[in-house]
Amino acid sequence: MSKQRVLVTGASGFVGSAVVKRLLAQSDSYEVVAVARTARADDGPGFRSVSGLELLNCEGWAAALHGVDVVVHCAARAHVMKDQSLDPLAEYRRVNVDGALNLASEASKAGVKRFVFISTVKVHGEDTNRRAPFCEADKPVPEDAYARSKHEAELKLKAFCEQAGMELVVVRPPLVYGPGVKGNFASLLKLCNLPIPLPFGSMKNKRSMVYVGNLADFLVQCVSLPAAAREVFLVSDDETLSLTELLAELRRAQGRSPWLVIVPVFLFRFAAVLLGKSSSIERLTGELRIDSTKARHVLGWSAPYSVKEGLKLTVDDYNCPGESGDLV
Repeated sequence: MSKQRVLVTGASGFVGSAVVKRLLAQSDSYEVVAVARTARADDGPGFRSVSGLELLNCEGWAAALHGVDVVVHCAARAHVMKDQSLDPLAEYRRVNVDGALNLASEASKAGVKRFVFISTVKVHGEDTNRRAPFCEADKPVPEDAYARSKHEAELKLKAFCEQAGMELVVVRPPLVYGPGVKGNFASLLKLCNLPIPLPFGSMKNKRSMVYVGNLADFLVQCVSLPAAAREVFLVSDDETLSLTELLAELRRAQGRSPWLVIVPVFLFRFAAVLLGKSSSIERLTGELRIDSTKARHVLGWSAPYSVKEGLKLTVDDYNCPGESGDLV
């Protein structure tokens, strides 16, 4: 059986680097073209690193895409903290919509058969408070600029790929965590390292997440399995934790007692109103659950890492960067 050649964009990023590692771990099945801002120095049999390409510039893509069977598009403009741009939505669209379409066009010209696009569960909305978990059949209701740009990219890629005869696979993950994670999850890790009790013992809200090694494994399934063609998938870990359970598990992974104090949720909401932080507390106390049954049934996929294993690897890397072991 011949190997599939897979081009991964954003190959030095959080998700992209995990996908590259997962593919390289199956070198009998895949060859990898890793597109990143900085080229890696370890090109070898079955692996090629490419740098200097821009999503909005056609130059160089034909050579990078030569002989490629599948593109996994991880590169994107994600959440920008304290965004200073005058028109954030326009900036998101420029990269996440126009850039993705330009790449798909170049891929089609090169004869690429399948385009795997990393979207976000946020195309369905910000929370599942007082409703069932999100599933693929739910109507998209994106609220912020990032989610709107991803939804627009999905729609335009679908139309383009149908016309071009290229298979599109859309994957909508929730919060992704793992070694090297940044943003809000890194803030939780920092918080759990403090030698003090934490006032989150009453946070029973459930929020789906996916360990980056699990997401990478699923994306590789989307590369190769015929059943993935032209499908949309929500994917998450096997277990959904509340904030209380998550903090307790993170502290146990650090070798600590959970040490969580019960403070009524209404007190957090009252304090948030006084401080003008109502939206932040809603994100903290709200639910966001997904139903990833389709991913498991259609592709026969099961998560290779448990939540406990994923959190332990994340904590170990946070405490000793680079020493948590291989994601694959």
